[in-house]
Amino acid sequence: MDQKRLFLAFGLSALIFLGFETLMPKPPRPVPTETSASVTVPNQTAPRPSDTVGAVPQDAGAAPVGPPANSPRLKIEAPRVNGSISLLGGRIDDVVLRDYRETIQPDSPHVRLLEARSDPQPTYAQFGWTAPEGTRVPDPNTTLWTATPDTLSPGKPVTLSWDNGAGLVFEQIVSIDENYMFTVRQQVRNTGGTSAQVTPWSRIRRDYTPEVAGYYILHEGLLGVLDGRLKEVKYAEAKSEGAKNNGVALTSTGENDWAGITDKYWLAALIPDPAIREVATFRDTVNQEAGKRVDGTQVDFVAAEPVTVAPGATTSMSTRLFAGAKEVHLLDRYQSEFKIPNFDKAVDFGWFYFLTKPFFLAIDFFNGLLGNFGLAILVFTLCVKVAFFPLANKSYRSMSKMKLLGPKMKALRERLKDDPQKLQAETMQLYKSEKVNPASGCLPMLIQIPVFFSLYKVIFVTIEMRQAPFFGWIHDLSAVDPTNVFNLFGLLPFDPTAISPLLHLGLWPLIMGVTMFVQQKLNPPPPDPVQAKLFQFMPIIFTFMLARFPAGLVIYWSWNNTLTIIQQWFIMRQTKLTKPAMARG
Repeated sequence: MDQKRLFLAFGLSALIFLGFETLMPKPPRPVPTETSASVTVPNQTAPRPSDTVGAVPQDAGAAPVGPPANSPRLKIEAPRVNGSISLLGGRIDDVVLRDYRETIQPDSPHVRLLEARSDPQPTYAQFGWTAPEGTRVPDPNTTLWTATPDTLSPGKPVTLSWDNGAGLVFEQIVSIDENYMFTVRQQVRNTGGTSAQVTPWSRIRRDYTPEVAGYYILHEGLLGVLDGRLKEVKYAEAKSEGAKNNGVALTSTGENDWAGITDKYWLAALIPDPAIREVATFRDTVNQEAGKRVDGTQVDFVAAEPVTVAPGATTSMSTRLFAGAKEVHLLDRYQSEFKIPNFDKAVDFGWFYFLTKPFFLAIDFFNGLLGNFGLAILVFTLCVKVAFFPLANKSYRSMSKMKLLGPKMKALRERLKDDPQKLQAETMQLYKSEKVNPASGCLPMLIQIPVFFSLYKVIFVTIEMRQAPFFGWIHDLSAVDPTNVFNLFGLLPFDPTAISPLLHLGLWPLIMGVTMFVQQKLNPPPPDPVQAKLFQFMPIIFTFMLARFPAGLVIYWSWNNTLTIIQQWFIMRQTKLTKPAMARG
C-alpha cells in the first residue's frame, strides 16, 4: 500500500511537471525572410475583384507597399476608441484603444489594434464587392472614396460613397457604438437602366506574421465560431494548410457565424449579416512587396450568391466589426444583444471552460466588492476551501491518523519483516480498524489540479487581470514576481536571468515554498527513508517551478497552503487513535 501511495504521488507530480512544461512558453518559430524574386506566391492566381463573382481580393503579387502617408482620412472619435479610416481603399486601419497602454507606465503609448499598410504592423478591415467582368466595382487598393461628414463618432455615422460612372453608386455607411463595435452597411444604388449583379464581401487582413508568445494553452491567430463550433487556426497551421490549398486554410458555409484574428488580449472580428448566407474563409497570404516576401493572414466573408440590383433599386447588407479588448462582460453583452453565437469564447478559456469562466465571474464579483483583484483571489480561495471542506476534512483526518500510526507501522514492519503476506494483512487490518485510507492524502492535491489550471487560465488570458496591481511590489498580477533573491532583491546591480531564466526567484515564490514545506511537515512521511528524502525536495522543486508563473497564481497557492496548514493543525489536535489500535503492537 505504501508503494501505491508512492506511485500515486509520483504520478501526480509527473502530471504537474507535464503541465508546467505545457504552460511555459516555447521559442517561437522563425518567420521566413526569403527575398528571392522567384519565390512562389500561393495566391498568385487568385481572381481579382473584377474577374469573378464571389471572389475576395487577395492583393497578391503586385500589391502596393501601402497608401501614401498623406492619403485622405476621416477621424474616429469615440469614448474608448480613436483613430481614422483611410479613404483610399476605404480601410478601417487606424484604431487606438484609449483605455489600454502597452505597459504599466502611465506615459506608455496606448495600444494600437489596427494599423495602415504603410505602418510596420499592418492590420486592417475592409468591405467591398466583386462583379462579373465588365462591371466596375471599387478597387480595394486604388479607389478614393468620398465621405460625409469627416468624423465618425457614436450616434453620428459617416457615409463613404463611390460612383462607378456606369449607373452604380456604392456606399458604406459606418457607425460605431460607445465601446468597440463598428457597423458597416454596404449599399448599392442602381441609377442605370439595366440590372446589375454584385457580391459583397468583408475581410480582416494582417500583412505580417506577428511573434507569438508560444504558450500551448494560449491561442493566437485566426479563430471564429463556424458551423456552430469554435475553430482555431494558428499562424503556422494556416501557412501549412494554405500551402496545400492555394492559400485557403479553412472554409465554412455555415450561417450566423463570426470569425477574426486574435491576440492574447485583443480581437478584430467580423460578424456578418445573419439574414444572408455567406462563405467564411481563413487564408494564408504571401505578397511580393518592394522585392520582399511578406507573409500574412486573412479572414473573409463573401455572400454565397450574387445580389441582383434592378434599375432604380437599392440593395444593402450589414456587417459588424469588433475591434477592441476582449472584456468578458462586454463580449457577453454583445453575444446577447446581437445574438452572436459563443462570442465569449473569443477569450481563450480552454477545455476547462465550465470551470474557468465561473471562476472568473466569481473573482470579478469579489473585485467589484473589494476593489483589488489580489484580495478577490484570496477571498475566492477561501470560498473554494469552504466548498471542499467536508471532503478535505475527511482526508486530513485520515492523514493525521496515518501520522499517529507511524510508530505502530514501524513496529509491525520490524516484527513481521520476514512474513510479507502477514505484514500486509496486519497493516490492512490496522487501517480498517482506525478507518484510515492511506491514499487519502493525495485527494486534496487531486482537487487542486483543475482549480489550479483554471485559475491559471483566468489570470493569464483575461484582460481584466492585465496590469491589475496587488500590494507592495506586485504591480501586475498577470506577470511574474519582479523581485529576485539572486540579486538580493535588487541590492546587487545585475540581472541573474541574463545567465539563465531559471535564476529568477521572487519573494512570493519563496513564501509559497515555505508554506509548502510547513504543510509537508504536517503530513505523514513515507516509511522508506529514501522516499522521505525525495519528498523533502518537492517544496524546492515547486518553488522554482512557480517562480516563473504569474504572481496572482503564486499568491493563490501560498494562501491556499496557509489555509491548509491551519486546517490540518486543528485536525491534528483533535485526532486520536482508538484504544484497541493503541493496544496492538
